[in-house]
Amino acid sequence: MPATTLQPTGSSNGLLLSSLGRVGFGSMGLTGSGCWGPPHNKEDLVHLLQMLPGVGVNFIDTADSYGPHVSEDLICEALHPYSGITVATKGGLVRTGPNKWHPLGRPEYLRQQILLSCRRLRIDRLHLWQLHRIDPLVPRDEQFGALKCFLDEGLVEHIGLCQVSEDELADARKILPISSVQNRYNILDRESEAILKVCEDNGMVFIAWSPLAAKAVVSEPLLAEIAAARGATPAQVALAWLLRRSRSMLPIPGTGSLRHLRENVKAQEIDLTDQEFELLNAGASLGLLSRGS
Repeated sequence: MPATTLQPTGSSNGLLLSSLGRVGFGSMGLTGSGCWGPPHNKEDLVHLLQMLPGVGVNFIDTADSYGPHVSEDLICEALHPYSGITVATKGGLVRTGPNKWHPLGRPEYLRQQILLSCRRLRIDRLHLWQLHRIDPLVPRDEQFGALKCFLDEGLVEHIGLCQVSEDELADARKILPISSVQNRYNILDRESEAILKVCEDNGMVFIAWSPLAAKAVVSEPLLAEIAAARGATPAQVALAWLLRRSRSMLPIPGTGSLRHLRENVKAQEIDLTDQEFELLNAGASLGLLSRGS
């Protein structure tokens, strides 16, 4: 079933899933090595970002910690004022060097990061802001209470959570409405299956990060076999499987290549048969597909 837009089932949080394309763009790679500092090919990446609307991508996922700040700055330079585009950003991770990430969930820090993201993106409030990680050193309810304040004050329109468990999501929803969950999910890694079900049942967007398992899917024989029969790539088949897996699913593959960007978007046109879909399901369940990271 080719899909062009997400369709909510009983959404009560106000996030218009039907306005989001089925394939988004993950911007973590718009930085230097280790997600630190500026990229070596800034002009190329600005051009890539400017091409997103033309290929049908209207959802961009970023974070204040990407660079830090580099990704948000590039997105602003390329696309402000974001006509027809939803830019979702995140906060709650402190960077102390390349590949170093540390949760920091103190309310005053989270508030500062929201205000700084607004400044860098040159907007008055954020459409979707996501808590990048729950800080284990700060009481969970204190962090969720701060998110509720940000929502009530109008600093953000919608709140999301990243890489959370069922219990964490349930606790958060007792305090404030959650519009999205961003957990790692792909054909090789389905540990967030239960979270996906909660999103489906409650009209929340499930944003799948690492949807191509850090490119591990390209070496999977079963994916390669189906892709070859369809004249597609293994990555496209992996994305098509995600899109068929759930109508709440929003994968956010990242790339610095315009060719790969176009290929990712064209995955929406692949209508997997029931046999292909179940074959891929069974392959992962039986371990015929290796586990990605």
